[in-house]
Amino acid sequence: MNQKSPNFPDEPPMPPTWDARLARRLVRPLRNTRVTPNHLTTLRLLIGLAGVACLAQGGYAWTNYGALLVVISNFIDHTDGELARISGKGSKIGHFYDLASDALITVLLFVSMGMAIGATAPATTEAIGPVGRGTVAGLAVALIFFLRMRIESRVGKSGTKQASAAGFETEDVLYLLPLVTLTSSIGPFLALASVGAPLFALLVIIDYWRVMRRPQTVGTPTKH
Repeated sequence: MNQKSPNFPDEPPMPPTWDARLARRLVRPLRNTRVTPNHLTTLRLLIGLAGVACLAQGGYAWTNYGALLVVISNFIDHTDGELARISGKGSKIGHFYDLASDALITVLLFVSMGMAIGATAPATTEAIGPVGRGTVAGLAVALIFFLRMRIESRVGKSGTKQASAAGFETEDVLYLLPLVTLTSSIGPFLALASVGAPLFALLVIIDYWRVMRRPQTVGTPTKH
């Protein structure tokens, strides 16, 4: 699946996931233009922020608009990396900018879900309300991003590669977000995320601990 296209022999191998493959095709015309991966990261960030702002309003229409924007933002997230690969315009700063944007949008996504529930649900006496659950899930995600960045700086991108199958990877679950909002299931989804995200963060902490205990070969450059 990771074979070079005969029409573009000078390009890196095609990515294994379907959305990244589509992103590669869409950014090819930008290869020799002034458009940089950072421009696409900024576009992804702005659309993502607009999406979480819509979600935070609560209500059926707003949450569906927000979910659509978040999905678009998630797809655009693949375009900056693909442009960097085929054009050689990538940089360490751009890579960090991309990771920071990913973390910010994902964290705010869960917080905005909590705000959406809080804006429409009656007041309760729960110890942790919907905004609290969203914050817990968001903070867990922030920890995951930070630890994965540290792991990557130690062993390279291969150390943080996501599980994938049939052209899809773990993060592609965000493409199902419109189904969550269309079925008015934000509450159950957030409840699961507030438990699942901390548990996943615990697994990443264990992985981080194992990686950091491995002896690092002297003189081996860190991959970026």
